[in-house]
Amino acid sequence: MHELSIASAIAERVLEFSETNPSRKVLGVRVLVGELSCIEPEQLSFCYTAIVKETVLENSVLEIERLEAEVLCPHCSYRGRPKFWEEALSDVAVATLQCPRCGKATEALQGHECIIRTIRYA
Repeated sequence: MHELSIASAIAERVLEFSETNPSRKVLGVRVLVGELSCIEPEQLSFCYTAIVKETVLENSVLEIERLEAEVLCPHCSYRGRPKFWEEALSDVAVATLQCPRCGKATEALQGHECIIRTIRYA
């Protein structure tokens, strides 16, 4: 459950921000989470809520924005969405790094991100 450590890191950064602006109350945090990051949004939100209890962030809301994966194939120059493993025993589609056009290995251009985009405060 790496979402717990990620939520903890997010809370730490936002608390640091909060300390430099003590007169302002943090209302929400928006994070960008890439499709290839293997971060489960519901788990991340749950962990964040648990971690910020009894802190100045207790009533803040974690908003999660998903970033679709994009790959580049060095073999056929395909650039776009990756191929997905349809037979995966999972509730969600599993992206692969296989080119949907030629079937060879691709490089991920985006999708591994986990970034704090904005902090909303009053």
